[in-house]
Amino acid sequence: MRVWFSERHRRHATDPIRFHDEPYAEVPARAERIRTALLAGGFTDWAEPADHGQAPLLAVHTPGLLEFLQTIYPASRGLRPATAFFQADTFATRSARRRSPHPWAQVGYYAFDIEAPFLEGTWEAAYWSAQCALSAADAVLAGECAAYALCRPPGHHALADQIGGFCYLNNAAIAARYLQQGRPTRVAILDVDYHHGNGTQEIFYADPTVFFVSLHAHPDIEYPFFWGGAEERGEGPGAGFNLNLPLPQGTGDAEYLAALDQALAAIRDYAPRYLVVSLGLDIAQGDPASLAGFAVTTAGFRAIGERIAALELPTLIVQEGGYRLDTLGENAVAFLRAFR
Repeated sequence: MRVWFSERHRRHATDPIRFHDEPYAEVPARAERIRTALLAGGFTDWAEPADHGQAPLLAVHTPGLLEFLQTIYPASRGLRPATAFFQADTFATRSARRRSPHPWAQVGYYAFDIEAPFLEGTWEAAYWSAQCALSAADAVLAGECAAYALCRPPGHHALADQIGGFCYLNNAAIAARYLQQGRPTRVAILDVDYHHGNGTQEIFYADPTVFFVSLHAHPDIEYPFFWGGAEERGEGPGAGFNLNLPLPQGTGDAEYLAALDQALAAIRDYAPRYLVVSLGLDIAQGDPASLAGFAVTTAGFRAIGERIAALELPTLIVQEGGYRLDTLGENAVAFLRAFR
């Protein structure tokens, strides 16, 4: 199985950032730990992403968001005091009556939380993260059974016109739409990240051609809180094509696999042409980016990969979360070996 990876992810150099007096969890070492473990585990077919331009991004995101992503950091440099990174300060609430061109107002309009800071290289890293997903999608379209995009920064919290939760561009959504090639081809997205993929859900919430299925921590106890309930089933033509399976704190291998079987049965019934997997490794026990936490083991990751691979669908795997650095690599290898 080929792996798409870009060293440009390092341009999103988040190591010095601290939020709530704690280290920022989404750091360059995440991708590097996974890369090192895959190479040691025999994954030797690596590729640089091709540049597909902005057209596939605009199939999912608004022109305003893309312009904002490219211009907000330079605009913030005129503020005093200027810091190494820029983040939301004032948010456009539901009672907001106007828009302001001020950089703080802009980031508050396009962000729904403070967890997606901007550095000098953020746009470059996010752009090439999306290109990794698109290049892996090309391989699946060309007939490869499975392809893995080692994306950083992740993407599944990014909505069509908002950022948040470490995410700027929704890599999985961009790839899913690209796989359709302008036709109503059925695509299923299976999100196995610990946190609900609210951005992906909302992008396709009224679209019957993309079936979104998510296993995640219950939104009553975990971020992103405002999305992810079992009652969220889609709307309009997309009604019935959104399936959320929220799980309780402490969910371990057996409980997770039982819910996964339910998700896979629904995907089989949908009969998609392609499968996109939003791979979150933060379901692992002890992941530091969780408030409650699951307890999935490395053996559990292996079983999860095997059951998804047993669908025998052309599969694009897009890296999302996972923040426990000491187990990140071995869990990635355990999951991905099922697709080799």
